This record gives sequence, C-alpha cells and structure tokens, in this order.
Amino acid sequence: MKKTLISVVGPTAIGKTKLAIDLAKHFKTEIISADSRQFYKEMHIGTAVPSEEELKSAPHHFIQNKSIFDTYSVGNFERDALALLEKLFKKRDVVILVGGSGLYIDAVTKGLDVFPEIDPEIRNTLNKAFEEKGIQHLQDQLKLLDATYHAKVDLENPHRLIRALEVCIGSNKPYSSFIHQEKPKRPFEISTLGLTTDRKIIYDRINQRVEIMVQQGLLKEVKFLYKQRGLNSLQTVGYKELFKYFDGEYDLNFALSEMKKNTRRFAKRQLTWFKKNKATLWIDPIYNIADIITQLEHKS
Repeated sequence: MKKTLISVVGPTAIGKTKLAIDLAKHFKTEIISADSRQFYKEMHIGTAVPSEEELKSAPHHFIQNKSIFDTYSVGNFERDALALLEKLFKKRDVVILVGGSGLYIDAVTKGLDVFPEIDPEIRNTLNKAFEEKGIQHLQDQLKLLDATYHAKVDLENPHRLIRALEVCIGSNKPYSSFIHQEKPKRPFEISTLGLTTDRKIIYDRINQRVEIMVQQGLLKEVKFLYKQRGLNSLQTVGYKELFKYFDGEYDLNFALSEMKKNTRRFAKRQLTWFKKNKATLWIDPIYNIADIITQLEHKS
C-alpha cells in the first residue's frame, strides 16, 4: 500500500475505538485520536477515554495530553498531527486516525482555512458575554455580523460561535469569507471508514453509555471540575448538564435525561457532518475485520 491514513469516523458510542485498534493491530501501526474532548487529562469518564487495556492494545497519540487550562485550537492540532504523521510514515505504511470531531478530522485530511491573527482580548470579552448573557446573545450577534455562517453553524456550540465572532470582530470581515479557500493536497493517501447503524440502536447505545459513566463515577469527576466550569474546554455535553445539577438548577434525573438527549442530538450532527464525505466506506459496528481489510486493499 502507498503511505495511507485510514480515518475512522462515526457518531459517539458507535465503536470507533474498537475498530481503530483492530486496524492498528492488523497493520502493526499507531493511532492518532481526533476526539477534541479526549485531549484533556482532567476529563476522563465523561469523554469516554479509551480504557487502559485499550490504550495498551496499540500506541495512541493525543489522548489526555493537554490540561483544561491550556489553549489548544484545531489549528494547533492540525500542525501537531501533521508533524507526527511525517514521523510515523517514515516507519509505517499505514496510520490510523480516529474520532468523532468532524472539524479535527477534516483539519488533518483536508486542511484548514487560513484566518487572520486575532487579539486574544476579543475572545475574553466574548467568553464573558457568554457567561453573563448566555448563548442566545452570541447567536444574535453572529446573525448580525455574518448571516451566511449563522445559517449553517451549529448554533448550540458556543466554541464555534465565539470563534466565528472573534474573527468577524477582529478582521472586520465575515467569518464565512475565509472559508473554502484552496488547500494543498496531503502527501499521503486517505481512506475513510464510517461506522453507522439503525438510529434506534445508536440512541440505545448512547443511553446505556451515560448509565455506565454514572456507575464509573461521572458525578465525582464533574464535581471535581465544578469550580472551573467557565472554561471553554468544559463547555461540552455531559459536563454542562451536570454543572446545572450542582448549581441546583436541575435535579439529577433531569440532568441525566438532558445529557442523553443532548448526546443524541450531537450524534445526529456528527452523522450529518460525516455523510458529506461521499468517499466514505460505511460499515456496520458488528463487522468482520478481514472483510474490511479486503475492501481497503481493493480500494487502494
């Protein structure tokens, strides 16, 4: 095979980690995680970090390598992942990329659009506005400054809203005007495997995973992080709902039901994102690894 990056994508709780490890074992190679929630060492249970046994099954990179206090962007990840790939391809013909963060997957496989440098104080101001006025304020401001991007961005994702707004404000141009610039081709082949199944099965897996997380000590983990709940890295499903429980805004049952609901919505958005790639080979989470290898080798 040519130097090939096999990208494993799909919604949360579908079994991407297992497939990535099966592939890594077959090709005797290493795994790059593109799950932005799993970068942070303080977040373990709520981000479904691979178990110790799974991590020992194949070398993993970008798992709990940052702190929630670090500033780490998708641009930083693109740079670091490409530098690592350059090293890995000197000794491997195949490397596995796995994750549910579509933007981070695309950063490695397609490249990012180039944006101007922005004064960090603009982001600080926007973060403060989010804390004081809520997400609706960010949504309204983006609609005013960039209606095009407002029409297609995930309006429930404060990270994306703040990023778009800081570019609009800092450059005095719409965020959308910097998107879809021509990018250099990657110096390796890319094969994308997507895991999917019946939506009810996906949702059942999500509900079950939430229950397992609670059994593993998710409440204790979130309580430990409660004082830092304003950090960007903690504005994510599973933590936001339980922060409201500790605030006294939700009771526990409602917080967990909201966590399940929001995770299901997140899974739906993930599938929508990944379905845009028409070259993806879609497979069922109950698979035969030999069949997948055959299909990959035939494709190459």
